Amino acid sequence: MNASYIQPQAWSLVEEGFNPKHVKSSESLFSIGNGAMGQRANFEEYYSGPSFQGSYIGGVYYPDKTRVGWWKNGYPEYFAKVLNAPSWIGIHVKVNGQELDLYTAKEVSVFRRELDMQKGLLKRHFEATLSDHTKIRVESCRFLSMDQYALGAIEYKVMVLEGTASLEIKSFLNSGVKNEDSNWDDAFWQTTTLHAQEEKALIEAQTNKTHFKTATYQGTQVFVNTHDRQTPSQTIKEDLEVGHLYECSLKAGEEVVAYKYAGYVLQRKHNKPLQEVAFELVDQAASAGFPALLAAQEKAWKQVWDMADIVIEGDVKAQQGIRFNIFQLNQTYTGKDATLNIGPKGFTGEKYGGSTYWDTEAYCIPFYMATKDQKVARNLLQYRYNQLDKAIENAAKLGFSNGAALYPMVTMNGEECHNEWEITFEEIHRNGAIAFAIFNYYRYTGDYTYIPEMGLEVLIGIARFWHQRATFSKDKNAYVILGVTGPNEYENNVNNNWYTNYLASWCIDYALTQIQKVKDGYPEDYHRIMGVCKLKDPELNKWAKVAQNMYYPKDLTRDIFLQQDGFLDKELTTVRELDKSDRPINQKWSWDRILRSPYIKQADVLQGFYFFEDHFDLASLERHFDFYEPLTVHESSLSPCVHAIQAAKLGRMEQAYQFYLRTSRLDLDDYNKEVEEGLHITSMAGTWMSIVEGFAGLRMREDKLSFEPRIPAQWKAYSFKINFRNRIIKVAVQKDVVRFELNGQTDLSIRVFGERHVLSPSKAYDIKI
Repeated sequence: MNASYIQPQAWSLVEEGFNPKHVKSSESLFSIGNGAMGQRANFEEYYSGPSFQGSYIGGVYYPDKTRVGWWKNGYPEYFAKVLNAPSWIGIHVKVNGQELDLYTAKEVSVFRRELDMQKGLLKRHFEATLSDHTKIRVESCRFLSMDQYALGAIEYKVMVLEGTASLEIKSFLNSGVKNEDSNWDDAFWQTTTLHAQEEKALIEAQTNKTHFKTATYQGTQVFVNTHDRQTPSQTIKEDLEVGHLYECSLKAGEEVVAYKYAGYVLQRKHNKPLQEVAFELVDQAASAGFPALLAAQEKAWKQVWDMADIVIEGDVKAQQGIRFNIFQLNQTYTGKDATLNIGPKGFTGEKYGGSTYWDTEAYCIPFYMATKDQKVARNLLQYRYNQLDKAIENAAKLGFSNGAALYPMVTMNGEECHNEWEITFEEIHRNGAIAFAIFNYYRYTGDYTYIPEMGLEVLIGIARFWHQRATFSKDKNAYVILGVTGPNEYENNVNNNWYTNYLASWCIDYALTQIQKVKDGYPEDYHRIMGVCKLKDPELNKWAKVAQNMYYPKDLTRDIFLQQDGFLDKELTTVRELDKSDRPINQKWSWDRILRSPYIKQADVLQGFYFFEDHFDLASLERHFDFYEPLTVHESSLSPCVHAIQAAKLGRMEQAYQFYLRTSRLDLDDYNKEVEEGLHITSMAGTWMSIVEGFAGLRMREDKLSFEPRIPAQWKAYSFKINFRNRIIKVAVQKDVVRFELNGQTDLSIRVFGERHVLSPSKAYDIKI
């Protein structure tokens, strides 16, 4: 189902008219979160139509036992799954004894759903006629507080438009939940307590195996005609459900409103009983009231947008796309909890298990470095350092030794938990992305302290892995890396993937350089690390030999690096020659046919050129781009943004703009026909990169910010802010001029198209382009 029914608006997603075919897609697109929890945009009231119910708690997972037909040595025993948590949004309504259900209503004459991204609100209203001809209007407003991370709030109004109605409103919690992607239909949760008192309710539950103890809580207030406070007529406590029932009678024009304050609390974050913590939150929220909580939500989001917003003039679809991406990134990860990371689906679905991938280091860290305090990015790096021991264990399971570290492709706690062999065993390039993130963090922030404190041990573990993973080929008189899968997952078990080989060599060189730098400048850390790692010069010499003698497959005729050995054996037909009925090929073709084809999910070589742009000249980039782009189907969400950046670098702005639209509206327009499964959160950081690194040409050159700003023909102007070493720079690009404004205490030297300019605080500088 294509999601083009979403109206283009600058600050909102809007869906007009009720269509059951859109429900699951909209549940993804209108998802909300606050970094600690999130939920799909399921209806509060009962819905009997096709739906994907989902509510999730950051860091709470279940080790679902691996299910494979043929067990291979080294397989992880489980795939960690983000858990569909007990639901707290339930507000079921009966009108004259009939269940309010949009799927079975006689008529839904008005329906509007809106995601207000400026304020972080999910709003909905509809008018429905039921089978007895009673007509009602419902308005709801829901948010997850960016101010109080354990709290969510709902305002739910029901008005009778025609007829009279006896209403039953059931506000409840439900722990009868199940993951859609369970391998064995195991129970992930064990409900331990159902409790209700006054207008509060609580479900205590813990996960099986991992034993996360949680409480799902609610407090409800119900009013008729804004002032007549109702008391519950019944306490509901049955099976896996607890809550309260309210009853009232309304005439045409009268209204009942329910306020619900609810959320999750985790035992690991508190040293007192969860019921006490939860009900204190309810009391505080009820005392403040919904309008005050709403005002705090608006203020919190204003602070986010003041720094993170990108303003585009003259192109509302492009504007909506970038704000949607920035909004979802900030809903998924705020940087305030170093135990959390960024799952590819965030809090919007269960695919990929909600775990951490290499996407964080390769795509997300630049966004968080530039739009938040650098401590946020440092937390993401610390997350990997904290899991170094597990990375060493992962490598040992595959036969590596001496402290070699292989970071997992997919993880919740540092253990590998992905069970497809071509990814678990072969997609080892993820190690390189983590080392590159350390380099990238220092390059941008100037904060070297991470490396002697934590990062050097990570780099040593990664270098040891690459040294052991490489094999010396007598035939090639060089080191080769066999049996891998690169970022392009449409080629498995290949030899000498150029991107992987290049990363391996670079990682070793970078580790050797940092060892010397720490030795010279941080002697205490150096001796500590050498002692912990038991690292001596003979081993370093072996590393250097591998790095200096790595083999790179190349086509001398075209003067390009090849994806891997044998790539030219394929029939090199371009994507343009594919029939539209064959797209996307990952849904239309057999895997065998895909593997034999030349079609690229995302171009490995161009990913390497993105990371190491300074290593190659512009002519080389152009040759490689012209060869690989026509073969790329972009069926990885991580692909179009890299192509957008490189097309802009080459001055091909129309092509860059089309790639930008694809990455920014990947989910909004459902390019890959899968949005109902959840959103592509990590690739959304690539959308930000497409503008800031692509169109504005932001780079680090000789420890200084450098810009080469360009603007798509479709835009009148665009502007953004970045936080560079605790100084805020606003960049505003128009057709023929770029303006820089600096907010800080000291001057800042930058380069624009290679020329040096010095910015002073609180002054505007216009430079012609």
